[in-house]
Amino acid sequence: MPGFSPLLDRFQPSAIVGVSNLAARLSYQGVKLYNFSIGEPDFATPEHICQAAIAAIDRGQTKYSPTDGSIALREAVQRKFKRDSGFEFSLNQIVATSGAKPLIADILRTITAEGDDIVLAVPAWTSHVGMINLVGANAVFVATSQQTSFRMTPQALDAVMTDKTRAVLLCAPANPSGAVYSRSEMKALAEVLAKYPDAWIISDDLYEHIVFDKKCFHSILEVAPELAGRTVLVNGVSKAYAMTGWRIGFGAGPVALMDGVRKLMSQSTGCTCSISEEAAIAALDGPLDCVHTFVAAYQARRDLAVAALNRIEGIECLSPGGAFYLYPSCAGLIGRRKPDGSIIESSSDVATYLLKDWSVVTVPGSAFELDPHLRFSIATAEQEIVAGIGRIAEAVDALQ
Repeated sequence: MPGFSPLLDRFQPSAIVGVSNLAARLSYQGVKLYNFSIGEPDFATPEHICQAAIAAIDRGQTKYSPTDGSIALREAVQRKFKRDSGFEFSLNQIVATSGAKPLIADILRTITAEGDDIVLAVPAWTSHVGMINLVGANAVFVATSQQTSFRMTPQALDAVMTDKTRAVLLCAPANPSGAVYSRSEMKALAEVLAKYPDAWIISDDLYEHIVFDKKCFHSILEVAPELAGRTVLVNGVSKAYAMTGWRIGFGAGPVALMDGVRKLMSQSTGCTCSISEEAAIAALDGPLDCVHTFVAAYQARRDLAVAALNRIEGIECLSPGGAFYLYPSCAGLIGRRKPDGSIIESSSDVATYLLKDWSVVTVPGSAFELDPHLRFSIATAEQEIVAGIGRIAEAVDALQ
């Protein structure tokens, strides 16, 4: 057989996708699963958004759109940034594409050379790390812990910054921890970043609207507008508007950077789906009532799940400030013996035990570079959360 690119050796496949594929096979075989592995809202896309897509089909809007998104979509993104954050971006500073994930990957390809350092906090989203490895850069981790509520401190950030740092990748509300930074905390991080003028800043703001307990989202550019010349904001409609399958993400940053992204996209992505573009316009220009309804449901689910998990001996779960994930510690389960006599030695062992013996699907913390934890999505119905955590409690009780 002919060989393969050495590029494949640089990174691991997404652990989340791996768990999801296994869960899909078990589900296909008729196994009833309690699936807390996927970061996908269980809500239907709001009706006014769907109707905008249907109207686009009815008027024949089914042709290619510009590589960086239609002018109408980029104007909607322009309005969104102005309305929500007070930021003013020109159209040539904005790129829209088929999801935030490929956009971040293209941004990294645009700014990095092999051997560069990209700084990010752990626990980190698996694909953030994978994309960094894909471009031949080094993921440099800023340590966090339950004691810091999984938030970076300015001291910890400063400790890993060097002349080799090409970019800092921010993510808040964070996947997988749900960490949210106050305005003063974000300002403190910005003061550190100001000391390193040769480092780009990539801010993954996909969970911007999903914040709890009357907290507010604070952008790096809100607290430090002077960093605009080297900052790119990445966002999308997938999470807030329950539009994961529509595949629309967008970003705004310096013109030279976004021109580089356009150049890459011209030979790879092609363009976004014209129907999805119209749906995204309706989402961005429409009312946020549906988003507020979703967020209220997520907060109720968070409260329910955190309380239930903390009642299980050996599990400790913080209450996150946003997103729709929990990141409970399973340290108290390490060293216990399963009914078959084998010993649990890692979060992967815990996740495997819960899946194979108890039909509960989680993602081990090893996938996110901080252990021993599990990622637990609350983007599912309350009755599933109650039943699933009930099975986790039974599973833990069965350990010796």
